[in-house]
Amino acid sequence: MVSPLYDHIGDGYARTRRADERIAEVIWRGLGDARSVVNVGAGAGSYEPLDRRVIAVEPSWRMIQQRPGSAPVICGVAEALPFSAGAFEAALAILTLHHWTDWRRGLTEMRRVSTRQVVVTVDPEAMASFWLIATYFPEIAELDRARCPSLIDITKTVGSSQVQIMPIPFDCADGFLAAYWGRPEAYLDSSVRAGISGLALLEPDVVSHGIARLRDDLESGVWDQRFGHLRRADVLDVGYRLVIAQ
Repeated sequence: MVSPLYDHIGDGYARTRRADERIAEVIWRGLGDARSVVNVGAGAGSYEPLDRRVIAVEPSWRMIQQRPGSAPVICGVAEALPFSAGAFEAALAILTLHHWTDWRRGLTEMRRVSTRQVVVTVDPEAMASFWLIATYFPEIAELDRARCPSLIDITKTVGSSQVQIMPIPFDCADGFLAAYWGRPEAYLDSSVRAGISGLALLEPDVVSHGIARLRDDLESGVWDQRFGHLRRADVLDVGYRLVIAQ
């Protein structure tokens, strides 16, 4: 059996991937009045609501070991959820579909075990225009096109749904890929990059080359000439989306 991806790249993940309360609010609103929630591909459990009954499902023991110990967790995969039909009022999946071996089957399983599905995902085409990817790491766009389902495909799978743009705050506390859209110096920190799967999955020489270019552009002022206006923005749409189906 192939060990889960985050058994290899998830060491120290919880240090940079902390819940941002503003993003948590949006996600929890999406859950509506659901009192029982299964968090699929739960990782370290950053966005699990404390005021509801939550059970987490996560395939990586390395990630499970970094959980704070609140909600009970089952070591398992999205494609085979160990629950009966309709066991939960809501199923939650946060930035995880692109790691599943069969995201369609995983979403179908979420529909089977819950009456409401809440999915945080990315729009691969919108994300490709983010400056970090478009200018320094076009390889991430190629990676995302191969592993990230389109919004159209997601909504076709979950059925009738609504899609909301999730603007990301300038000072976002959660260190996912585009969290530092207005703080480019953060990407120079290897510990920050370690918590971003899109970078962790690239070849080391590709990462080194892209980071060297970014460092040079920051030192020379080229980055600020092109993107400095972002330092004055409060929020930005960098391609994150909330899909709610019921």
